[in-house]
Amino acid sequence: MPGASGAEIGERLAKLGEMAVRCPSCGREELVLEDYLYDVPHVGRVILTSGRCRHCGYKFNDIRLAEARHPRRLVLRVEGPDDLNALVVRASSSSILIPELGLEMKPGPASQGFITTVEGVLARFLEALHVACSSPDADREACKRKEAEIVEAMRGRRSFTLVLEDPEGVSTVASSKVVEEPLKTEDVGRGG
Repeated sequence: MPGASGAEIGERLAKLGEMAVRCPSCGREELVLEDYLYDVPHVGRVILTSGRCRHCGYKFNDIRLAEARHPRRLVLRVEGPDDLNALVVRASSSSILIPELGLEMKPGPASQGFITTVEGVLARFLEALHVACSSPDADREACKRKEAEIVEAMRGRRSFTLVLEDPEGVSTVASSKVVEEPLKTEDVGRGG
């Protein structure tokens, strides 16, 4: 973490355990997962899971709150540059939606958790857009329009709503502006 010394990080990080499981890539029992408990400022205690297959090199990472809460939808209205700095902890089982930009990040077999800022979430969407737009049959004009919308939002010049849907209660958005709503299983993926 920027500004944190190795000693400070060591004081906040504790290894919980290690185990080998079946790798989703090669199918061997060679994916070694390690769990760490970490105290993140403004967020609280999280469990970091990191894994690497000793056979094929497949990597897996996830993050989740150490204390699970109830299923919930977290809604953050992003109205300027300051809101872009809110921390987002997204577990691999959670969805992120930005309705005004038509953006969705849903869980799936290859889904991995992360911790970043709202701006970092937009950067992930921009990266995915670049991959999708590199296809020979991609609509170049539509790609340029969508890229411009995301970049405008990243610069704090476009308001939008970030919706994090968390059926397990292990993700969060660290902002005093977040509105928490109950989440029913049938509501997941509908964004509101």
